[in-house]
Amino acid sequence: MPIRFYQLDAFTDQLFGGNPAAVCPLTEWLPDETMQTIAAENNLAETAFYVPVDREQGLYHIRWFTPTVEVDLCGHATLASAYVVFFLEKTEEGETLSFDSRSGILKVRREEDWLILDFPTDSTHIAIQPPALETSLGGLKPIEVLKGKTDYLIVFENEQQIRDMQPDFRELATIPARGIIVTAPGNAPIDFVSRFFGPQSGIDEDPVTGSAHTTLIPYWAEKLGKTELTARQISKRGGFLKCKLLHERVEIGGQVKLYLTGEFEL
Repeated sequence: MPIRFYQLDAFTDQLFGGNPAAVCPLTEWLPDETMQTIAAENNLAETAFYVPVDREQGLYHIRWFTPTVEVDLCGHATLASAYVVFFLEKTEEGETLSFDSRSGILKVRREEDWLILDFPTDSTHIAIQPPALETSLGGLKPIEVLKGKTDYLIVFENEQQIRDMQPDFRELATIPARGIIVTAPGNAPIDFVSRFFGPQSGIDEDPVTGSAHTTLIPYWAEKLGKTELTARQISKRGGFLKCKLLHERVEIGGQVKLYLTGEFEL
């Protein structure tokens, strides 16, 4: 059975930037173990699979897999999937579509070559720093340590600290969380920067993490006193995001570049 396959770079306008994701459009679901095996074979941070539910309503069901586990939410692979629907498969003629997911209904709106994700916010609380955290991040002292639904949010004083960070991923993997978000105020005109470390989920550093911004946007909106923000994830590949806080939801805007198209046989 041939399966169509796309690989795209999300949250960037430059090929080989942003976060690569694989997208496989399906007409019906494959067995879970097959989708996990495909994701492991792709060996990208995320492989997304989607199935049409109601094309007249622009509704699709989506699931995301790292090389090792299925996850509840993924921003960059959702952005890439929307790009496939709108511009490659061209199964959606309207300006919006909806993905039904483990995290509820996720809407995506297109504005020329930008795609805007509408995601639920993550709430955080002050947390006790796990003993392994400070040593695994090179002994740097954070300003704040918070915990969201699945991730730790570690706040530092300045952008250079985030850029220079060289984590001990083996030690980070012992911390009970999906991953570790490190963040600081950005250098103008960028409002905030971040990096995301997820050895617990099979990827040491994720290049650009849309889902992490469901935690980052509410935090920085409160700290900076504004609801529209610009963000950079300053991994080696890097990515740019336009962010907006909407009460209990956030908008995360990004661009996508197509890298390859093809198909494989099962």
